[in-house]
Amino acid sequence: MLKDKLFGAVQTHNAFPKDFYWGTATAAYQVEGAWNEDGKGESIWDRFAHTQGKIRGGATADVSCDDYHRFKEDIAIVKQLNLKSYRFSISWPRIQPLGTGAANQKGIDHYSRVLDTLLEAGIRPFCTMYHWDLPQALEDKGGWPNRDLMNHYADYATILGKNFGDRITVWAPFNMPWTFCYLGYGAGSFPPGTTDYGLFLRAAHTVSLAQSQALRALKAASSKATVGSAYGMAPAYPKTDSEADKAATARYHAMNNVFFLNAAMTGEYPKAFVGEMPYKQMGYQLGDEKIMKAPLDWVGFHYYTRRIVSAVQPSSASGGARFGTETELDGGGAGSRDNYTSFHAYGRPSY
Repeated sequence: MLKDKLFGAVQTHNAFPKDFYWGTATAAYQVEGAWNEDGKGESIWDRFAHTQGKIRGGATADVSCDDYHRFKEDIAIVKQLNLKSYRFSISWPRIQPLGTGAANQKGIDHYSRVLDTLLEAGIRPFCTMYHWDLPQALEDKGGWPNRDLMNHYADYATILGKNFGDRITVWAPFNMPWTFCYLGYGAGSFPPGTTDYGLFLRAAHTVSLAQSQALRALKAASSKATVGSAYGMAPAYPKTDSEADKAATARYHAMNNVFFLNAAMTGEYPKAFVGEMPYKQMGYQLGDEKIMKAPLDWVGFHYYTRRIVSAVQPSSASGGARFGTETELDGGGAGSRDNYTSFHAYGRPSY
């Protein structure tokens, strides 16, 4: 009897709110397939996966889960699991094959059918506008380091808001922006596969601008829109109690966790760098602080693991000579990822 009472008390204390949404998530490139059907343009992931030597085993997502053709079956599974929210991403090149210009009506029609199917199943649509599949045509014009993309992205957001804003109320302009900026332009393990820290800085700044431009565009197109972003965040701990390691950990948090969030909420970047902000390298222009500031309605984050962080001496090579992976295990010089942040971070099991 006592055991039952105690168990019941714990159960009540830990109960989720009645309006809590259990859900699941997908990304367009990962599940849709149909990579060149119905007017869809080529994405940077299409080009990357089709380039020999880029993907182990030569795998592509040309078909993948075939969700483009089988989304009704997939949504039926979501309903069967009694999930009430479905986060999915829209493929930018399926809407604008070249990243600019008029919308591809077949792409609009596809996502309209997806939304109607979700709502008929009693499932909330949760839309990620960009889950890393940039139109290759825009990459050919410089990609995210090209600040023109902030306006192209706002145009894309307007198209989505006007066509889907009657049914989508929760929008995320980006999924894990630090990841695709750094791994794409700094580390080179994601498309477009460049290893230039300066390009990473410029890409990150353009994405900050685009994040807020998209928020304003969505809200102008749809009175129902609530806008946030989903960030990758990892709690960071100093390797030792030294002041240097503590300072390096603070830089890690500023750079990898809250860089884009801080920009949107305050119009300023956090203190992520050793010394002064590298505004010139970022392509920062007068007045950008006003563009970046667009307080989000909500904040989401992905949590995978923690990070252990230590300080390292800047290498003799210039920043950008060599870069590490997402955990900075193989950074340049004495272990630093770069000469701008000068920290070394890695994951460690919690047990």
